[in-house]
Amino acid sequence: MNKSEINNLPSPCWLLEEKKLQKNLEILKMIEEKSHAKILLALKGYALWKSFPLIKQYLDGCCASGLYEAKLAHEEFGKEVHTYAPAFKEEEIEEIAALSHHLVFNSPAQFRHFAAKAKKVNPALSLGLRVNPEYSESPKEIYNPCGLHSRLGTTLNHFDESLLPQLDGLHFHALCEQDSSALENILKHFEHKFGKYIAAMKWINFGGGHHITRKDYDTEKLITLIKKFKIRYGVEVYLEPGEAVGWETGPLIATVLDIVHNGIDIAILDTSAEAHMPDTIIMPYRAEVRGAGKAGEKRYTYRLAGNTCLAGDIMGDYSFDAQLKTGDRIFFEDQMHYTMVKATTFNGIKLPDIAIERPDGHIEVVREFGYRDFKQRLS
Repeated sequence: MNKSEINNLPSPCWLLEEKKLQKNLEILKMIEEKSHAKILLALKGYALWKSFPLIKQYLDGCCASGLYEAKLAHEEFGKEVHTYAPAFKEEEIEEIAALSHHLVFNSPAQFRHFAAKAKKVNPALSLGLRVNPEYSESPKEIYNPCGLHSRLGTTLNHFDESLLPQLDGLHFHALCEQDSSALENILKHFEHKFGKYIAAMKWINFGGGHHITRKDYDTEKLITLIKKFKIRYGVEVYLEPGEAVGWETGPLIATVLDIVHNGIDIAILDTSAEAHMPDTIIMPYRAEVRGAGKAGEKRYTYRLAGNTCLAGDIMGDYSFDAQLKTGDRIFFEDQMHYTMVKATTFNGIKLPDIAIERPDGHIEVVREFGYRDFKQRLS
């Protein structure tokens, strides 16, 4: 990184490191080439469209969760658009159908209600149904799409065989930041429940949650699973990673505004866990901070806290080799995925600006946010 350019960046600021993004994309492309699966970018996890010119050189398209993501994929990515939502709205379905290549319904009722209308708008549209294999190894129940009473996907008991003549594919999603061994177990349950229908399909979508670009991910097992599945059933296979695309591709940079003491030293930053890094509270997980250790590991320990009125707006306790002072920069690592797409202006806090570090080291600020972005969300 160019230190002088880093110091001149606005704060707070997300910084995408394009070299790291390209490294992830090369891994995904290798999976595509060896397995002959198609890989889509899940916009729900990563939607930094200024980086799409690079991403679309490697991936086959995008999966969208509704009208706005479908429009973004169509306008800025320009390849395949696969759209799924837990439920579609009457006033949006025709535009979604026109934009999409695959349209996946969550329930037989939605399929029966919208399929004919969608095909009339776009006769080339490929229709699918999301199914629930009723098995997942998701580490947190909040992220478990196959949990008790889940609304996501159709269980075998509610599968409507009368839809089969119109169905081109089945979609399942049961992973969350998991390895190919978890996928292997899910496939067993999926095939046990829905195997009699698979051979009649044109495609099967394995959904997202594949942590493919994580260092210890077993890519060879993934490739083998896909190849054997394709041989068994003669279908096209799709994967929809979002996090794996943006995994470890850049930090959220913040600045120390003040340091107060109340039993411990507390550094108040110009960012917010609640507004800018919500998964650190929801998941929850501890974000890594560049150059820092756990509390007590290094000489000086601080609680890093956000600049909102929420008492629990806290990133955690970290230790540093040197004392923090007002104006110091704090780098929260791996903040490209599930941050920008979830960020809010809660409490009137400024959204972080967005910058991209190009492969030659030059940094370009591609988006700056201000008062108008806050005001225009309200009325």
